[in-house]
Amino acid sequence: MQDEQIDMRQTFEDKVLYRIRGTGGGWAFSPIDFLDLGGRPTVDSGLHRLEKRGEIRRVIRGIYDYPRFSKLLDQQLSPDIDQVARALARKFRWRIQPSGSTALNFLGLSTQVPARAVYLSDGPDRAYQIGNTALSFEHTALKESGIKLKESGLLVQALKSLGQEQITPDIISKMREWLPESLRAKVLADTKTATGWVYSAIQQIAREDVHG
Repeated sequence: MQDEQIDMRQTFEDKVLYRIRGTGGGWAFSPIDFLDLGGRPTVDSGLHRLEKRGEIRRVIRGIYDYPRFSKLLDQQLSPDIDQVARALARKFRWRIQPSGSTALNFLGLSTQVPARAVYLSDGPDRAYQIGNTALSFEHTALKESGIKLKESGLLVQALKSLGQEQITPDIISKMREWLPESLRAKVLADTKTATGWVYSAIQQIAREDVHG
């Protein structure tokens, strides 16, 4: 009986590792992301064992990540704040959107050091400390709630934060460089309900004949 329990445990942990490693590093998650693989006690104990083995890292209570490793620095990188925010949103079933300033930082369009990441949320006001970064959720009535892709949300919020008058060819070029080619058509379809000038800017970002 004990051998069967060990085999089941190993099988569960193998499935968890397969899912985690398939993300390519940086993915943040909570036990709720694995409830299709087992009951809550099984998931909790499995993640705890994986943490003890150094396979995953505990970021804050109830949230883990699959650390990215820098060969240049020869060390693990800090948690991906956007991934942590989205793991919390899945855990608590919040809908979230990055604030404009946070989106600009993620897109590399802000010169400010991002000491604080702010997300708009339909959940309660919450604040967390993730390493040197303060992660805050601010309750508000969300707009563009139909947007599904995180890349779409970042672009929309960044554009709105800059304002229509500040959308230069250079900004379009930098956003286009940031957005993977494989996602451009998906983002274009995902943002059709965005404000007119915002969608026009995204059309320019996704267009094949735009050059930096």
